[in-house]
Amino acid sequence: MAGNARDRLLKAAAQLLDEAKGKPVSTRAVCDLAGVQAPTLYHHFGSKQGLFDAVVEYGFGQYVRATNRRGDDPIADLRDGWDDHVRYGLDNPSFYVLLYGRIAPGTPCAVTSVAETRLLELLTEIAQQGRLRVTPAIAAGQFVAANVGMTLHLIAQPEGEADLSLSRELRDNVIAGLIRPAPAVRSEASREVVEKADALARALDADAGRSGLSTGELLVLREWLDKLAAAT
Repeated sequence: MAGNARDRLLKAAAQLLDEAKGKPVSTRAVCDLAGVQAPTLYHHFGSKQGLFDAVVEYGFGQYVRATNRRGDDPIADLRDGWDDHVRYGLDNPSFYVLLYGRIAPGTPCAVTSVAETRLLELLTEIAQQGRLRVTPAIAAGQFVAANVGMTLHLIAQPEGEADLSLSRELRDNVIAGLIRPAPAVRSEASREVVEKADALARALDADAGRSGLSTGELLVLREWLDKLAAAT
Protein backbone atom coordinates (compact mmCIF):
# COMPACT_ATOMS: atom_id res chain seq x y z
CA MET A 1 0.00 0.00 0.00
CA ALA A 2 1.64 3.23 -1.22
CA GLY A 3 1.89 6.54 0.62
CA ASN A 4 3.30 7.68 3.94
CA ALA A 5 2.41 5.84 7.14
CA ARG A 6 -0.48 8.14 8.05
CA ASP A 7 -2.10 7.84 4.62
CA ARG A 8 -1.60 4.09 4.58
CA LEU A 9 -3.34 3.79 7.93
CA LEU A 10 -6.28 5.90 6.71
CA LYS A 11 -6.63 3.84 3.54
CA ALA A 12 -6.30 0.55 5.41
CA ALA A 13 -8.89 1.54 8.01
CA ALA A 14 -11.27 2.77 5.31
CA GLN A 15 -10.92 -0.47 3.34
CA LEU A 16 -11.39 -2.70 6.38
CA LEU A 17 -14.35 -0.70 7.67
CA ASP A 18 -16.03 -1.00 4.29
CA GLU A 19 -15.37 -4.73 4.13
CA ALA A 20 -16.49 -5.29 7.72
CA LYS A 21 -20.09 -4.17 6.99
CA GLY A 22 -20.58 -2.92 10.54
CA LYS A 23 -18.55 -5.60 12.31
CA PRO A 24 -15.58 -4.66 14.55
CA VAL A 25 -12.22 -3.93 12.96
CA SER A 26 -9.11 -4.65 15.01
CA THR A 27 -6.09 -2.41 15.40
CA ARG A 28 -3.87 -5.31 14.39
CA ALA A 29 -5.72 -5.81 11.11
CA VAL A 30 -5.37 -2.14 10.25
CA CYS A 31 -1.65 -2.09 11.06
CA ASP A 32 -1.00 -5.32 9.14
CA LEU A 33 -2.69 -4.01 6.02
CA ALA A 34 -0.93 -0.65 6.29
CA GLY A 35 2.43 -2.33 6.89
CA VAL A 36 3.16 -0.54 10.18
CA GLN A 37 3.42 -1.35 13.87
CA ALA A 38 0.85 -0.33 16.49
CA PRO A 39 3.01 2.48 17.93
CA THR A 40 2.89 4.20 14.53
CA LEU A 41 -0.92 4.25 14.66
CA TYR A 42 -0.88 5.73 18.17
CA HIS A 43 1.74 8.29 17.12
CA HIS A 44 -0.43 9.66 14.31
CA PHE A 45 -3.94 9.23 15.76
CA GLY A 46 -3.64 8.68 19.51
CA SER A 47 -5.92 5.62 19.50
CA LYS A 48 -7.87 3.31 17.25
CA GLN A 49 -10.92 5.52 17.75
CA GLY A 50 -8.86 8.54 16.75
CA LEU A 51 -7.97 6.76 13.52
CA PHE A 52 -11.59 5.88 12.80
CA ASP A 53 -12.67 9.45 13.56
CA ALA A 54 -10.11 10.70 11.02
CA VAL A 55 -11.36 8.21 8.41
CA VAL A 56 -14.99 9.26 8.91
CA GLU A 57 -14.08 12.96 8.83
CA TYR A 58 -12.18 12.48 5.60
CA GLY A 59 -14.99 10.47 4.01
CA PHE A 60 -17.71 12.88 5.06
CA GLY A 61 -15.58 15.82 3.94
CA GLN A 62 -15.41 14.27 0.48
CA TYR A 63 -19.21 13.95 0.50
CA VAL A 64 -19.70 17.58 1.52
CA ARG A 65 -17.35 18.85 -1.17
CA ALA A 66 -19.01 16.70 -3.83
CA THR A 67 -22.54 17.87 -2.94
CA ASN A 68 -21.86 21.51 -2.10
CA ARG A 69 -23.65 22.83 -5.16
CA ARG A 70 -26.03 25.75 -5.44
CA GLY A 71 -28.95 26.01 -7.84
CA ASP A 72 -31.54 28.68 -8.46
CA ASP A 73 -34.16 26.88 -6.36
CA PRO A 74 -33.34 26.35 -2.65
CA ILE A 75 -36.17 23.84 -2.28
CA ALA A 76 -34.77 21.73 -5.11
CA ASP A 77 -31.36 21.97 -3.40
CA LEU A 78 -33.01 20.81 -0.17
CA ARG A 79 -34.54 17.82 -1.93
CA ASP A 80 -31.25 16.94 -3.63
CA GLY A 81 -29.42 17.30 -0.32
CA TRP A 82 -31.72 14.74 1.30
CA ASP A 83 -31.12 12.25 -1.52
CA ASP A 84 -27.33 12.83 -1.46
CA HIS A 85 -27.29 12.21 2.29
CA VAL A 86 -29.19 8.92 1.96
CA ARG A 87 -27.00 7.79 -0.92
CA TYR A 88 -23.82 8.56 1.05
CA GLY A 89 -25.11 6.47 3.95
CA LEU A 90 -25.99 3.53 1.73
CA ASP A 91 -22.69 3.73 -0.17
CA ASN A 92 -20.65 4.07 3.05
CA PRO A 93 -22.65 2.25 5.74
CA SER A 94 -19.72 1.59 8.06
CA PHE A 95 -18.60 5.23 7.98
CA TYR A 96 -22.16 6.42 8.43
CA VAL A 97 -22.87 4.24 11.43
CA LEU A 98 -19.61 5.39 13.02
CA LEU A 99 -20.62 8.98 12.36
CA TYR A 100 -24.23 8.90 13.57
CA GLY A 101 -24.39 5.74 15.67
CA ARG A 102 -22.25 6.90 18.59
CA ILE A 103 -23.62 10.35 19.40
CA ALA A 104 -22.53 11.67 22.80
CA PRO A 105 -25.23 13.50 24.80
CA GLY A 106 -24.79 17.27 24.66
CA THR A 107 -21.86 17.10 22.23
CA PRO A 108 -22.52 18.43 18.71
CA CYS A 109 -20.81 16.51 15.93
CA ALA A 110 -18.04 18.68 14.47
CA VAL A 111 -17.73 16.46 11.40
CA THR A 112 -21.29 17.11 10.21
CA SER A 113 -21.37 20.80 11.13
CA VAL A 114 -20.38 21.95 7.62
CA ALA A 115 -23.30 20.11 6.01
CA GLU A 116 -25.71 21.31 8.70
CA THR A 117 -24.57 24.92 8.22
CA ARG A 118 -25.32 24.57 4.51
CA LEU A 119 -28.79 23.22 5.36
CA LEU A 120 -29.46 26.16 7.66
CA GLU A 121 -28.47 28.57 4.88
CA LEU A 122 -30.98 26.99 2.50
CA LEU A 123 -33.76 27.10 5.09
CA THR A 124 -32.97 30.72 5.93
CA GLU A 125 -33.26 31.60 2.24
CA ILE A 126 -36.65 29.87 2.09
CA ALA A 127 -37.75 31.71 5.25
CA GLN A 128 -36.82 35.02 3.64
CA GLN A 129 -39.26 34.16 0.86
CA GLY A 130 -41.99 33.90 3.50
CA ARG A 131 -42.54 30.20 2.88
CA LEU A 132 -41.09 28.49 5.97
CA ARG A 133 -43.71 27.45 8.54
CA VAL A 134 -41.24 27.44 11.49
CA THR A 135 -37.89 29.04 12.26
CA PRO A 136 -34.88 27.86 10.20
CA ALA A 137 -33.27 26.33 13.29
CA ILE A 138 -36.36 24.27 14.14
CA ALA A 139 -36.79 23.24 10.50
CA ALA A 140 -33.14 22.17 10.31
CA GLY A 141 -33.49 20.01 13.42
CA GLN A 142 -36.60 18.28 12.09
CA PHE A 143 -35.10 17.79 8.64
CA VAL A 144 -31.85 16.28 9.95
CA ALA A 145 -33.68 13.98 12.38
CA ALA A 146 -35.87 12.60 9.59
CA ASN A 147 -33.02 12.35 7.08
CA VAL A 148 -30.65 10.54 9.47
CA GLY A 149 -33.41 8.29 10.80
CA MET A 150 -34.42 7.22 7.30
CA THR A 151 -30.81 6.59 6.29
CA LEU A 152 -30.15 4.39 9.34
CA HIS A 153 -33.41 2.54 8.65
CA LEU A 154 -32.38 1.80 5.06
CA ILE A 155 -28.86 0.75 6.09
CA ALA A 156 -30.40 -1.79 8.47
CA GLN A 157 -32.29 -3.53 5.66
CA PRO A 158 -30.91 -6.74 4.13
CA GLU A 159 -28.43 -6.10 1.34
CA GLY A 160 -30.17 -5.10 -1.88
CA GLU A 161 -33.56 -4.57 -0.20
CA ALA A 162 -33.37 -0.87 0.72
CA ASP A 163 -36.53 0.74 -0.67
CA LEU A 164 -35.62 4.25 -1.78
CA SER A 165 -39.28 5.05 -2.46
CA LEU A 166 -39.73 5.18 1.33
CA SER A 167 -37.01 7.82 1.49
CA ARG A 168 -38.55 9.90 -1.30
CA GLU A 169 -41.99 9.72 0.29
CA LEU A 170 -40.72 10.80 3.71
CA ARG A 171 -38.59 13.53 2.09
CA ASP A 172 -41.60 15.01 0.32
CA ASN A 173 -43.78 14.77 3.44
CA VAL A 174 -41.15 16.52 5.57
CA ILE A 175 -40.67 19.30 3.02
CA ALA A 176 -44.43 19.76 2.64
CA GLY A 177 -44.78 20.03 6.41
CA LEU A 178 -42.04 22.63 6.71
CA ILE A 179 -42.59 24.75 3.61
CA ARG A 180 -45.70 26.51 2.34
CA PRO A 181 -46.62 26.07 -1.35
CA ALA A 182 -45.44 28.79 -3.71
CA PRO A 183 -48.10 31.45 -4.36
CA ALA A 184 -49.97 30.92 -7.60
CA VAL A 185 -48.87 33.06 -10.54
CA ARG A 186 -51.94 34.82 -11.89
CA SER A 187 -52.52 35.49 -15.56
CA GLU A 188 -53.33 39.00 -16.79
CA ALA A 189 -57.00 38.06 -17.12
CA SER A 190 -57.05 36.61 -13.60
CA ARG A 191 -55.49 39.76 -12.15
CA GLU A 192 -58.13 41.86 -13.92
CA VAL A 193 -60.93 39.79 -12.38
CA VAL A 194 -59.40 40.14 -8.91
CA GLU A 195 -58.99 43.91 -9.32
CA LYS A 196 -62.63 44.32 -10.40
CA ALA A 197 -63.86 42.12 -7.56
CA ASP A 198 -61.83 44.20 -5.08
CA ALA A 199 -63.13 47.45 -6.60
CA LEU A 200 -66.75 46.26 -6.31
CA ALA A 201 -66.21 45.18 -2.71
CA ARG A 202 -64.77 48.60 -1.85
CA ALA A 203 -67.71 50.34 -3.55
CA LEU A 204 -70.16 48.28 -1.55
CA ASP A 205 -68.33 49.13 1.68
CA ALA A 206 -68.28 52.82 0.84
CA ASP A 207 -71.96 53.15 -0.07
CA ALA A 208 -73.81 50.01 0.94
CA GLY A 209 -76.99 51.94 1.78
CA ARG A 210 -77.56 52.98 -1.82
CA SER A 211 -77.03 49.58 -3.40
CA GLY A 212 -80.63 48.51 -2.90
CA LEU A 213 -79.49 45.23 -1.37
CA SER A 214 -80.43 43.90 2.03
CA THR A 215 -77.85 43.25 4.70
CA GLY A 216 -78.05 39.52 4.05
CA GLU A 217 -77.66 40.01 0.30
CA LEU A 218 -74.61 42.23 0.85
CA LEU A 219 -73.00 39.58 3.02
CA VAL A 220 -73.60 36.90 0.38
CA LEU A 221 -72.26 39.15 -2.38
CA ARG A 222 -69.11 39.94 -0.41
CA GLU A 223 -68.58 36.22 0.24
CA TRP A 224 -68.91 35.51 -3.51
CA LEU A 225 -66.47 38.28 -4.34
CA ASP A 226 -63.94 36.92 -1.84
CA LYS A 227 -64.26 33.40 -3.27
CA LEU A 228 -63.94 34.70 -6.81
CA ALA A 229 -60.73 36.56 -5.94
CA ALA A 230 -59.26 33.54 -4.13
CA ALA A 231 -60.08 31.05 -6.90
CA THR A 232 -58.84 33.15 -9.83
